[in-house]
Amino acid sequence: MNIRLIMIVLLGIAWVAGTPAATAQDKAGTSAAPELLIPLGAKEVAVSGASLSSVNGVHAIYWNPAGLDFEAGTSALFAYRSYIGDIGVNYLALGTQFSGLGSLGLTLRTFSFGDIDVTTEDRTDGTGEVFSPTFFTLGLTYSRQLTDNVGIGVTMNIVNESFARVSASGIAADVGVQYRNLGGVDGLSIGVCVKNIGTAMQYGGSGLWVAAEDPTSHRGLTQYKVEAASYQMPSTIQIGMGYKMKLADQSGLQFSAAFENDNYGIDKYRVGAEISFMRSLFVRGGYIYSTDMYGTKSIFQNTTVGIGIDLFEYAGIPLGIDYAFVPVQYFDANHLIDIHLQF
Repeated sequence: MNIRLIMIVLLGIAWVAGTPAATAQDKAGTSAAPELLIPLGAKEVAVSGASLSSVNGVHAIYWNPAGLDFEAGTSALFAYRSYIGDIGVNYLALGTQFSGLGSLGLTLRTFSFGDIDVTTEDRTDGTGEVFSPTFFTLGLTYSRQLTDNVGIGVTMNIVNESFARVSASGIAADVGVQYRNLGGVDGLSIGVCVKNIGTAMQYGGSGLWVAAEDPTSHRGLTQYKVEAASYQMPSTIQIGMGYKMKLADQSGLQFSAAFENDNYGIDKYRVGAEISFMRSLFVRGGYIYSTDMYGTKSIFQNTTVGIGIDLFEYAGIPLGIDYAFVPVQYFDANHLIDIHLQF
C-alpha cells in the first residue's frame, strides 16, 4: 500500500474540510455540542494536547483514533476532569487489539452538572423545583496499523443532551492518521485528525411548548411551539508533529507541536514536552498560543503541567496514574486524573 498516497489523501480531506474554516475568525460563534471540545485525558492535556502524532492506545481515542492500534492487548482508561462552574466530566475508554484485524474501542463520556433551580418570568428566584441536565457521548472506534509505522482510525460518536423536557441528539465522526519514524528517522512522527464532522443538532420536546394569548384573536390562551435553531457540530482539523529521543538507558525526552483549526473558534498552536525517568516517572508541560485576533480572551490560561507514574516498569503492576493541572481565570483551576489499566 502506498503510504505517501494515504498521507496525501488524508491531508486533502483535511484541506477540504477546513476550507469553510479558513475564515473561522470572521464567523466564530455558537456550535452544537460544545462539550466535544472539552479536552480529556490528563496525560495529553498536560502537554496541551500537542501529542496527536504519537499518542497511542486508549489515550488516543479522544485525540487521534489512529493511535489505538499501536497498543497491544486490552486496556481501560478511567478519567475525571473538574471543569468550570462545578461541572464534572467523567470518561471511560476501553480498547482491545485483534491480531491482524486492528483494534476496537468503546468510550462513554458523561457530565455532572448538579441540581439547577427552575425559574420563571414571575418567579426569578426559583419555583422550588430543580432539574439536572443529562449530557453524554457514546463512541465506537476502529483503528488499524497498515504498516509498522502507519496507523489509521475512525470514531463514531453519538451525542445526546437533555434537560427540562427538551433534548437533542446527533452523530459526530473523527478520522485520523499517524505516521511514525517519518522518513526513516527514529522517533519522528506526524499526525492528522479531522474531528467532529457530523449532523446538525436541534432541540425538541414538550418544554418548547408555551401558553400565550394572541391579542388579535378571541381564541384565548393557546399553546404555541417555540422552534429551536439548529447548529452544526464544532468541527476541527489538527495537524501535529513529534520527536522522541533517548536520554539514557531507560529515560527519554519527547517534544510535540500541533496546529488546530476550529470552524467556530479561534485557531490554536500547541507545544508540549515530556521527560521520562526509568520508564516509570513522567513530568510534562505544555503551552497553547491562540491567534485571538479579536482579543476574545479565553478563561483558560496558556500553560498546562502534569505528572505520571507507570507501576508496571517499577513494580510489575499493569497500572498507570496521570495527573494534569490547568489554571483558569475567574473559576477554580481544572484538575484531571486518569487511571490506566493494561491487561
